[in-house]
Amino acid sequence: MPVADQRVLQDRIQPGQLADLAVSILQAHGVPKDDAVLVADSLIQADVWGHQSHGVLRLPWYVERIREGAMTAVTSPETLVDTGAVLLLDGRDGIGQVLTERARTEAVARARAHGVGAVGVRNSNHFGTAMYFTRRAAADGCVAILTTNASPAMAPWGGREKVIGTNPWSIAAPYGDSAVAVDIANTAVARGKIYLARQRGEAIPDSWALTAEGSRTTDAAAAVDGVILPMAGHKGYAISFMMDILSGALTGSRSGKGVHGPYEADKPSGCGHMFIAIDVATLGSPAEFQERVEALIEDVKTTPLAADASEIFFPGEIEDRNEARILESGGLVLPEQTLADLRLLAAGANLDAVSFLG
Repeated sequence: MPVADQRVLQDRIQPGQLADLAVSILQAHGVPKDDAVLVADSLIQADVWGHQSHGVLRLPWYVERIREGAMTAVTSPETLVDTGAVLLLDGRDGIGQVLTERARTEAVARARAHGVGAVGVRNSNHFGTAMYFTRRAAADGCVAILTTNASPAMAPWGGREKVIGTNPWSIAAPYGDSAVAVDIANTAVARGKIYLARQRGEAIPDSWALTAEGSRTTDAAAAVDGVILPMAGHKGYAISFMMDILSGALTGSRSGKGVHGPYEADKPSGCGHMFIAIDVATLGSPAEFQERVEALIEDVKTTPLAADASEIFFPGEIEDRNEARILESGGLVLPEQTLADLRLLAAGANLDAVSFLG
């Protein structure tokens, strides 16, 4: 039976059930409960939004990094610089989500006090989906920008050796009960989507990656060992380069080939983040800001459709719709390999996966 058919026939899993299992696994490896809840929620929210490449698929990588000592189970950042509006933290190899949530709360608090708050983090780890944190800042009444660097995945424009990471970034702004939000890597595709395709046994478009020899490929396994292509050609490379400046060089963290990925279990990541929050109320009426955002969305949504389009979406709308659909349909359908990995993690933590997942 094809892998896709197997996934369709799975029983759906309630996000809450999955969260309970993920939290229990993390706690079994020494992660404090509140931190475990945050990490689990960030991963499962990615699954709910339709981004399984950044969902619980990544939990085994996190656990293995804790086991190997590359990432600490207990996150205890150190303040290096504090000028009021600007804060710099040394994450000391703590959990990326925990450090980024600290950066978010600090940036929002400083934005309320000064109009803008900027928090840099060095020596951090993979934090999951950037939009998870910028949306939270938007809910606090801020326009938020979050950048991070990552381990080498793309070649500099004109090269064929990995030097620059996907270096994703997100911007979110308040909009009604939700947010307008973008979260993108600077490559043709996020590296996690290639890992997901490999896990599912699916081919990838030949516009996503090159083999290690520099040839285009549809083989996800060959792409993992090769080079991911930048989005928009030289523009994607240049943007990724500058995100490394913001996230790595500016924060005093590692950059370029010095950064290690979450799947490298025994190597400290050394990645850095930059979180910037701008308080909407400082610049004018939040109600009038909402009116301007609504007017922009109206302009976009009422644009005449191209021949092959059925609807126009504003940034973040697809994720909101996916979440509503998942909740209405009764839960998540996960790849078989992800389920197998979760069962293995549970067994290693002396937990009964069946009691959580059925």
